[in-house]
Amino acid sequence: MGWSVNRPTGLTFHKPALSTKGYTLLTPHGDSRTYLIDMSGKIVHEWTFSHIRPGYGRLLENGNLLMTGSDINMPPPAKDEPTKAPPPFEQHVTRLGGYHSTLTEVSWGGDVVWEYFNKAQHHDFFRFPNGNTMVPEWIELPDEYHKGVRGGYRKPRERLPQLLGDDLVEVDSNLKEVRRIHIWKLLDPVKDPISPTVRRWEWTHVNGIDINDAGDIVFSARHADRVAIISAESESITWKHTESHGQHNPTWVDGNIQIFDNGNDSSAIRLIDPSDDEELWNFRGSPAHQFYSGHISGASRMPSGNILVCEGTSGRLFEVTQSKEVVWEWVNPFTNNNSRGVPSVSIYRAHRYEPDHPALTDKDLDPNRYANRNRLHGLM
Repeated sequence: MGWSVNRPTGLTFHKPALSTKGYTLLTPHGDSRTYLIDMSGKIVHEWTFSHIRPGYGRLLENGNLLMTGSDINMPPPAKDEPTKAPPPFEQHVTRLGGYHSTLTEVSWGGDVVWEYFNKAQHHDFFRFPNGNTMVPEWIELPDEYHKGVRGGYRKPRERLPQLLGDDLVEVDSNLKEVRRIHIWKLLDPVKDPISPTVRRWEWTHVNGIDINDAGDIVFSARHADRVAIISAESESITWKHTESHGQHNPTWVDGNIQIFDNGNDSSAIRLIDPSDDEELWNFRGSPAHQFYSGHISGASRMPSGNILVCEGTSGRLFEVTQSKEVVWEWVNPFTNNNSRGVPSVSIYRAHRYEPDHPALTDKDLDPNRYANRNRLHGLM
């Protein structure tokens, strides 16, 4: 979906009787703040970051915010140009989509209470009930994979760096590594090739993970157009979906897998039964091109059964019911310049928390505290 700097922003549509009441957490790309907004689209709380460039976050039950980000003291990403010599690993990863160096946990008031620094971590995270945390991590693949993985493209006269794959790394609350899963060993270099539309810098590009109560992991390997489940018991792949393109944010929903399928020219939210690959439910634009985000984005199923959708590139958040009716829509009014100086309204992912969520207990959520900022951005 395209967007205009002159478009209507903030709350643009709402059917209160059908929407799921709560507070929506979002971080506009290029912003130094993360915002919590109410159902009318007004800011009720914000966190400001000075030591990282924030990516996206989730509220924890203790009221803290767990947030991805990049160290502001690290050099800016290298230019996306063909190189005469392959760049070193640490420089290579900074120019890849979803790159982060830091996962930080801050209190409601913004104080850092825990932080994990890893220059190769990226995109997503999962916090376990025991306090452990899992993140995807880029690794340089052995030569046999660098040469053997099929697909992808290169620019003319480009000397490619060593092909990257992904591990899933679990650390405990003391930052000690307790588990590592080699995703690149679980996929097939020939049967799971890099998409022909993707530059041959990465094989898998894991951009989303989710873990169910049994410990089974679902992950999205965007560059290979694959969504797969890793068994908690065997740490092997027990299901692999091959019918989506550029997808993001796979999540468990009652034993099934929900996917934001970015698609080639229109996007969809799809619910798949991994026992037989049957599509149980979907939401698409009508007409199809009315709903599209070529990259980033996500969708989260709420307890009501409604789904909060983040159409990432346009900065449009909307809520849709099981009967596929849109009942709430909010358009990002925060315009920031990206690393190339180009205006951006994109949002990687968003989450809604119901009023009785433990993170919100006894919190001051009065939008009048942010009256000036709400007025500045047309949210009054």
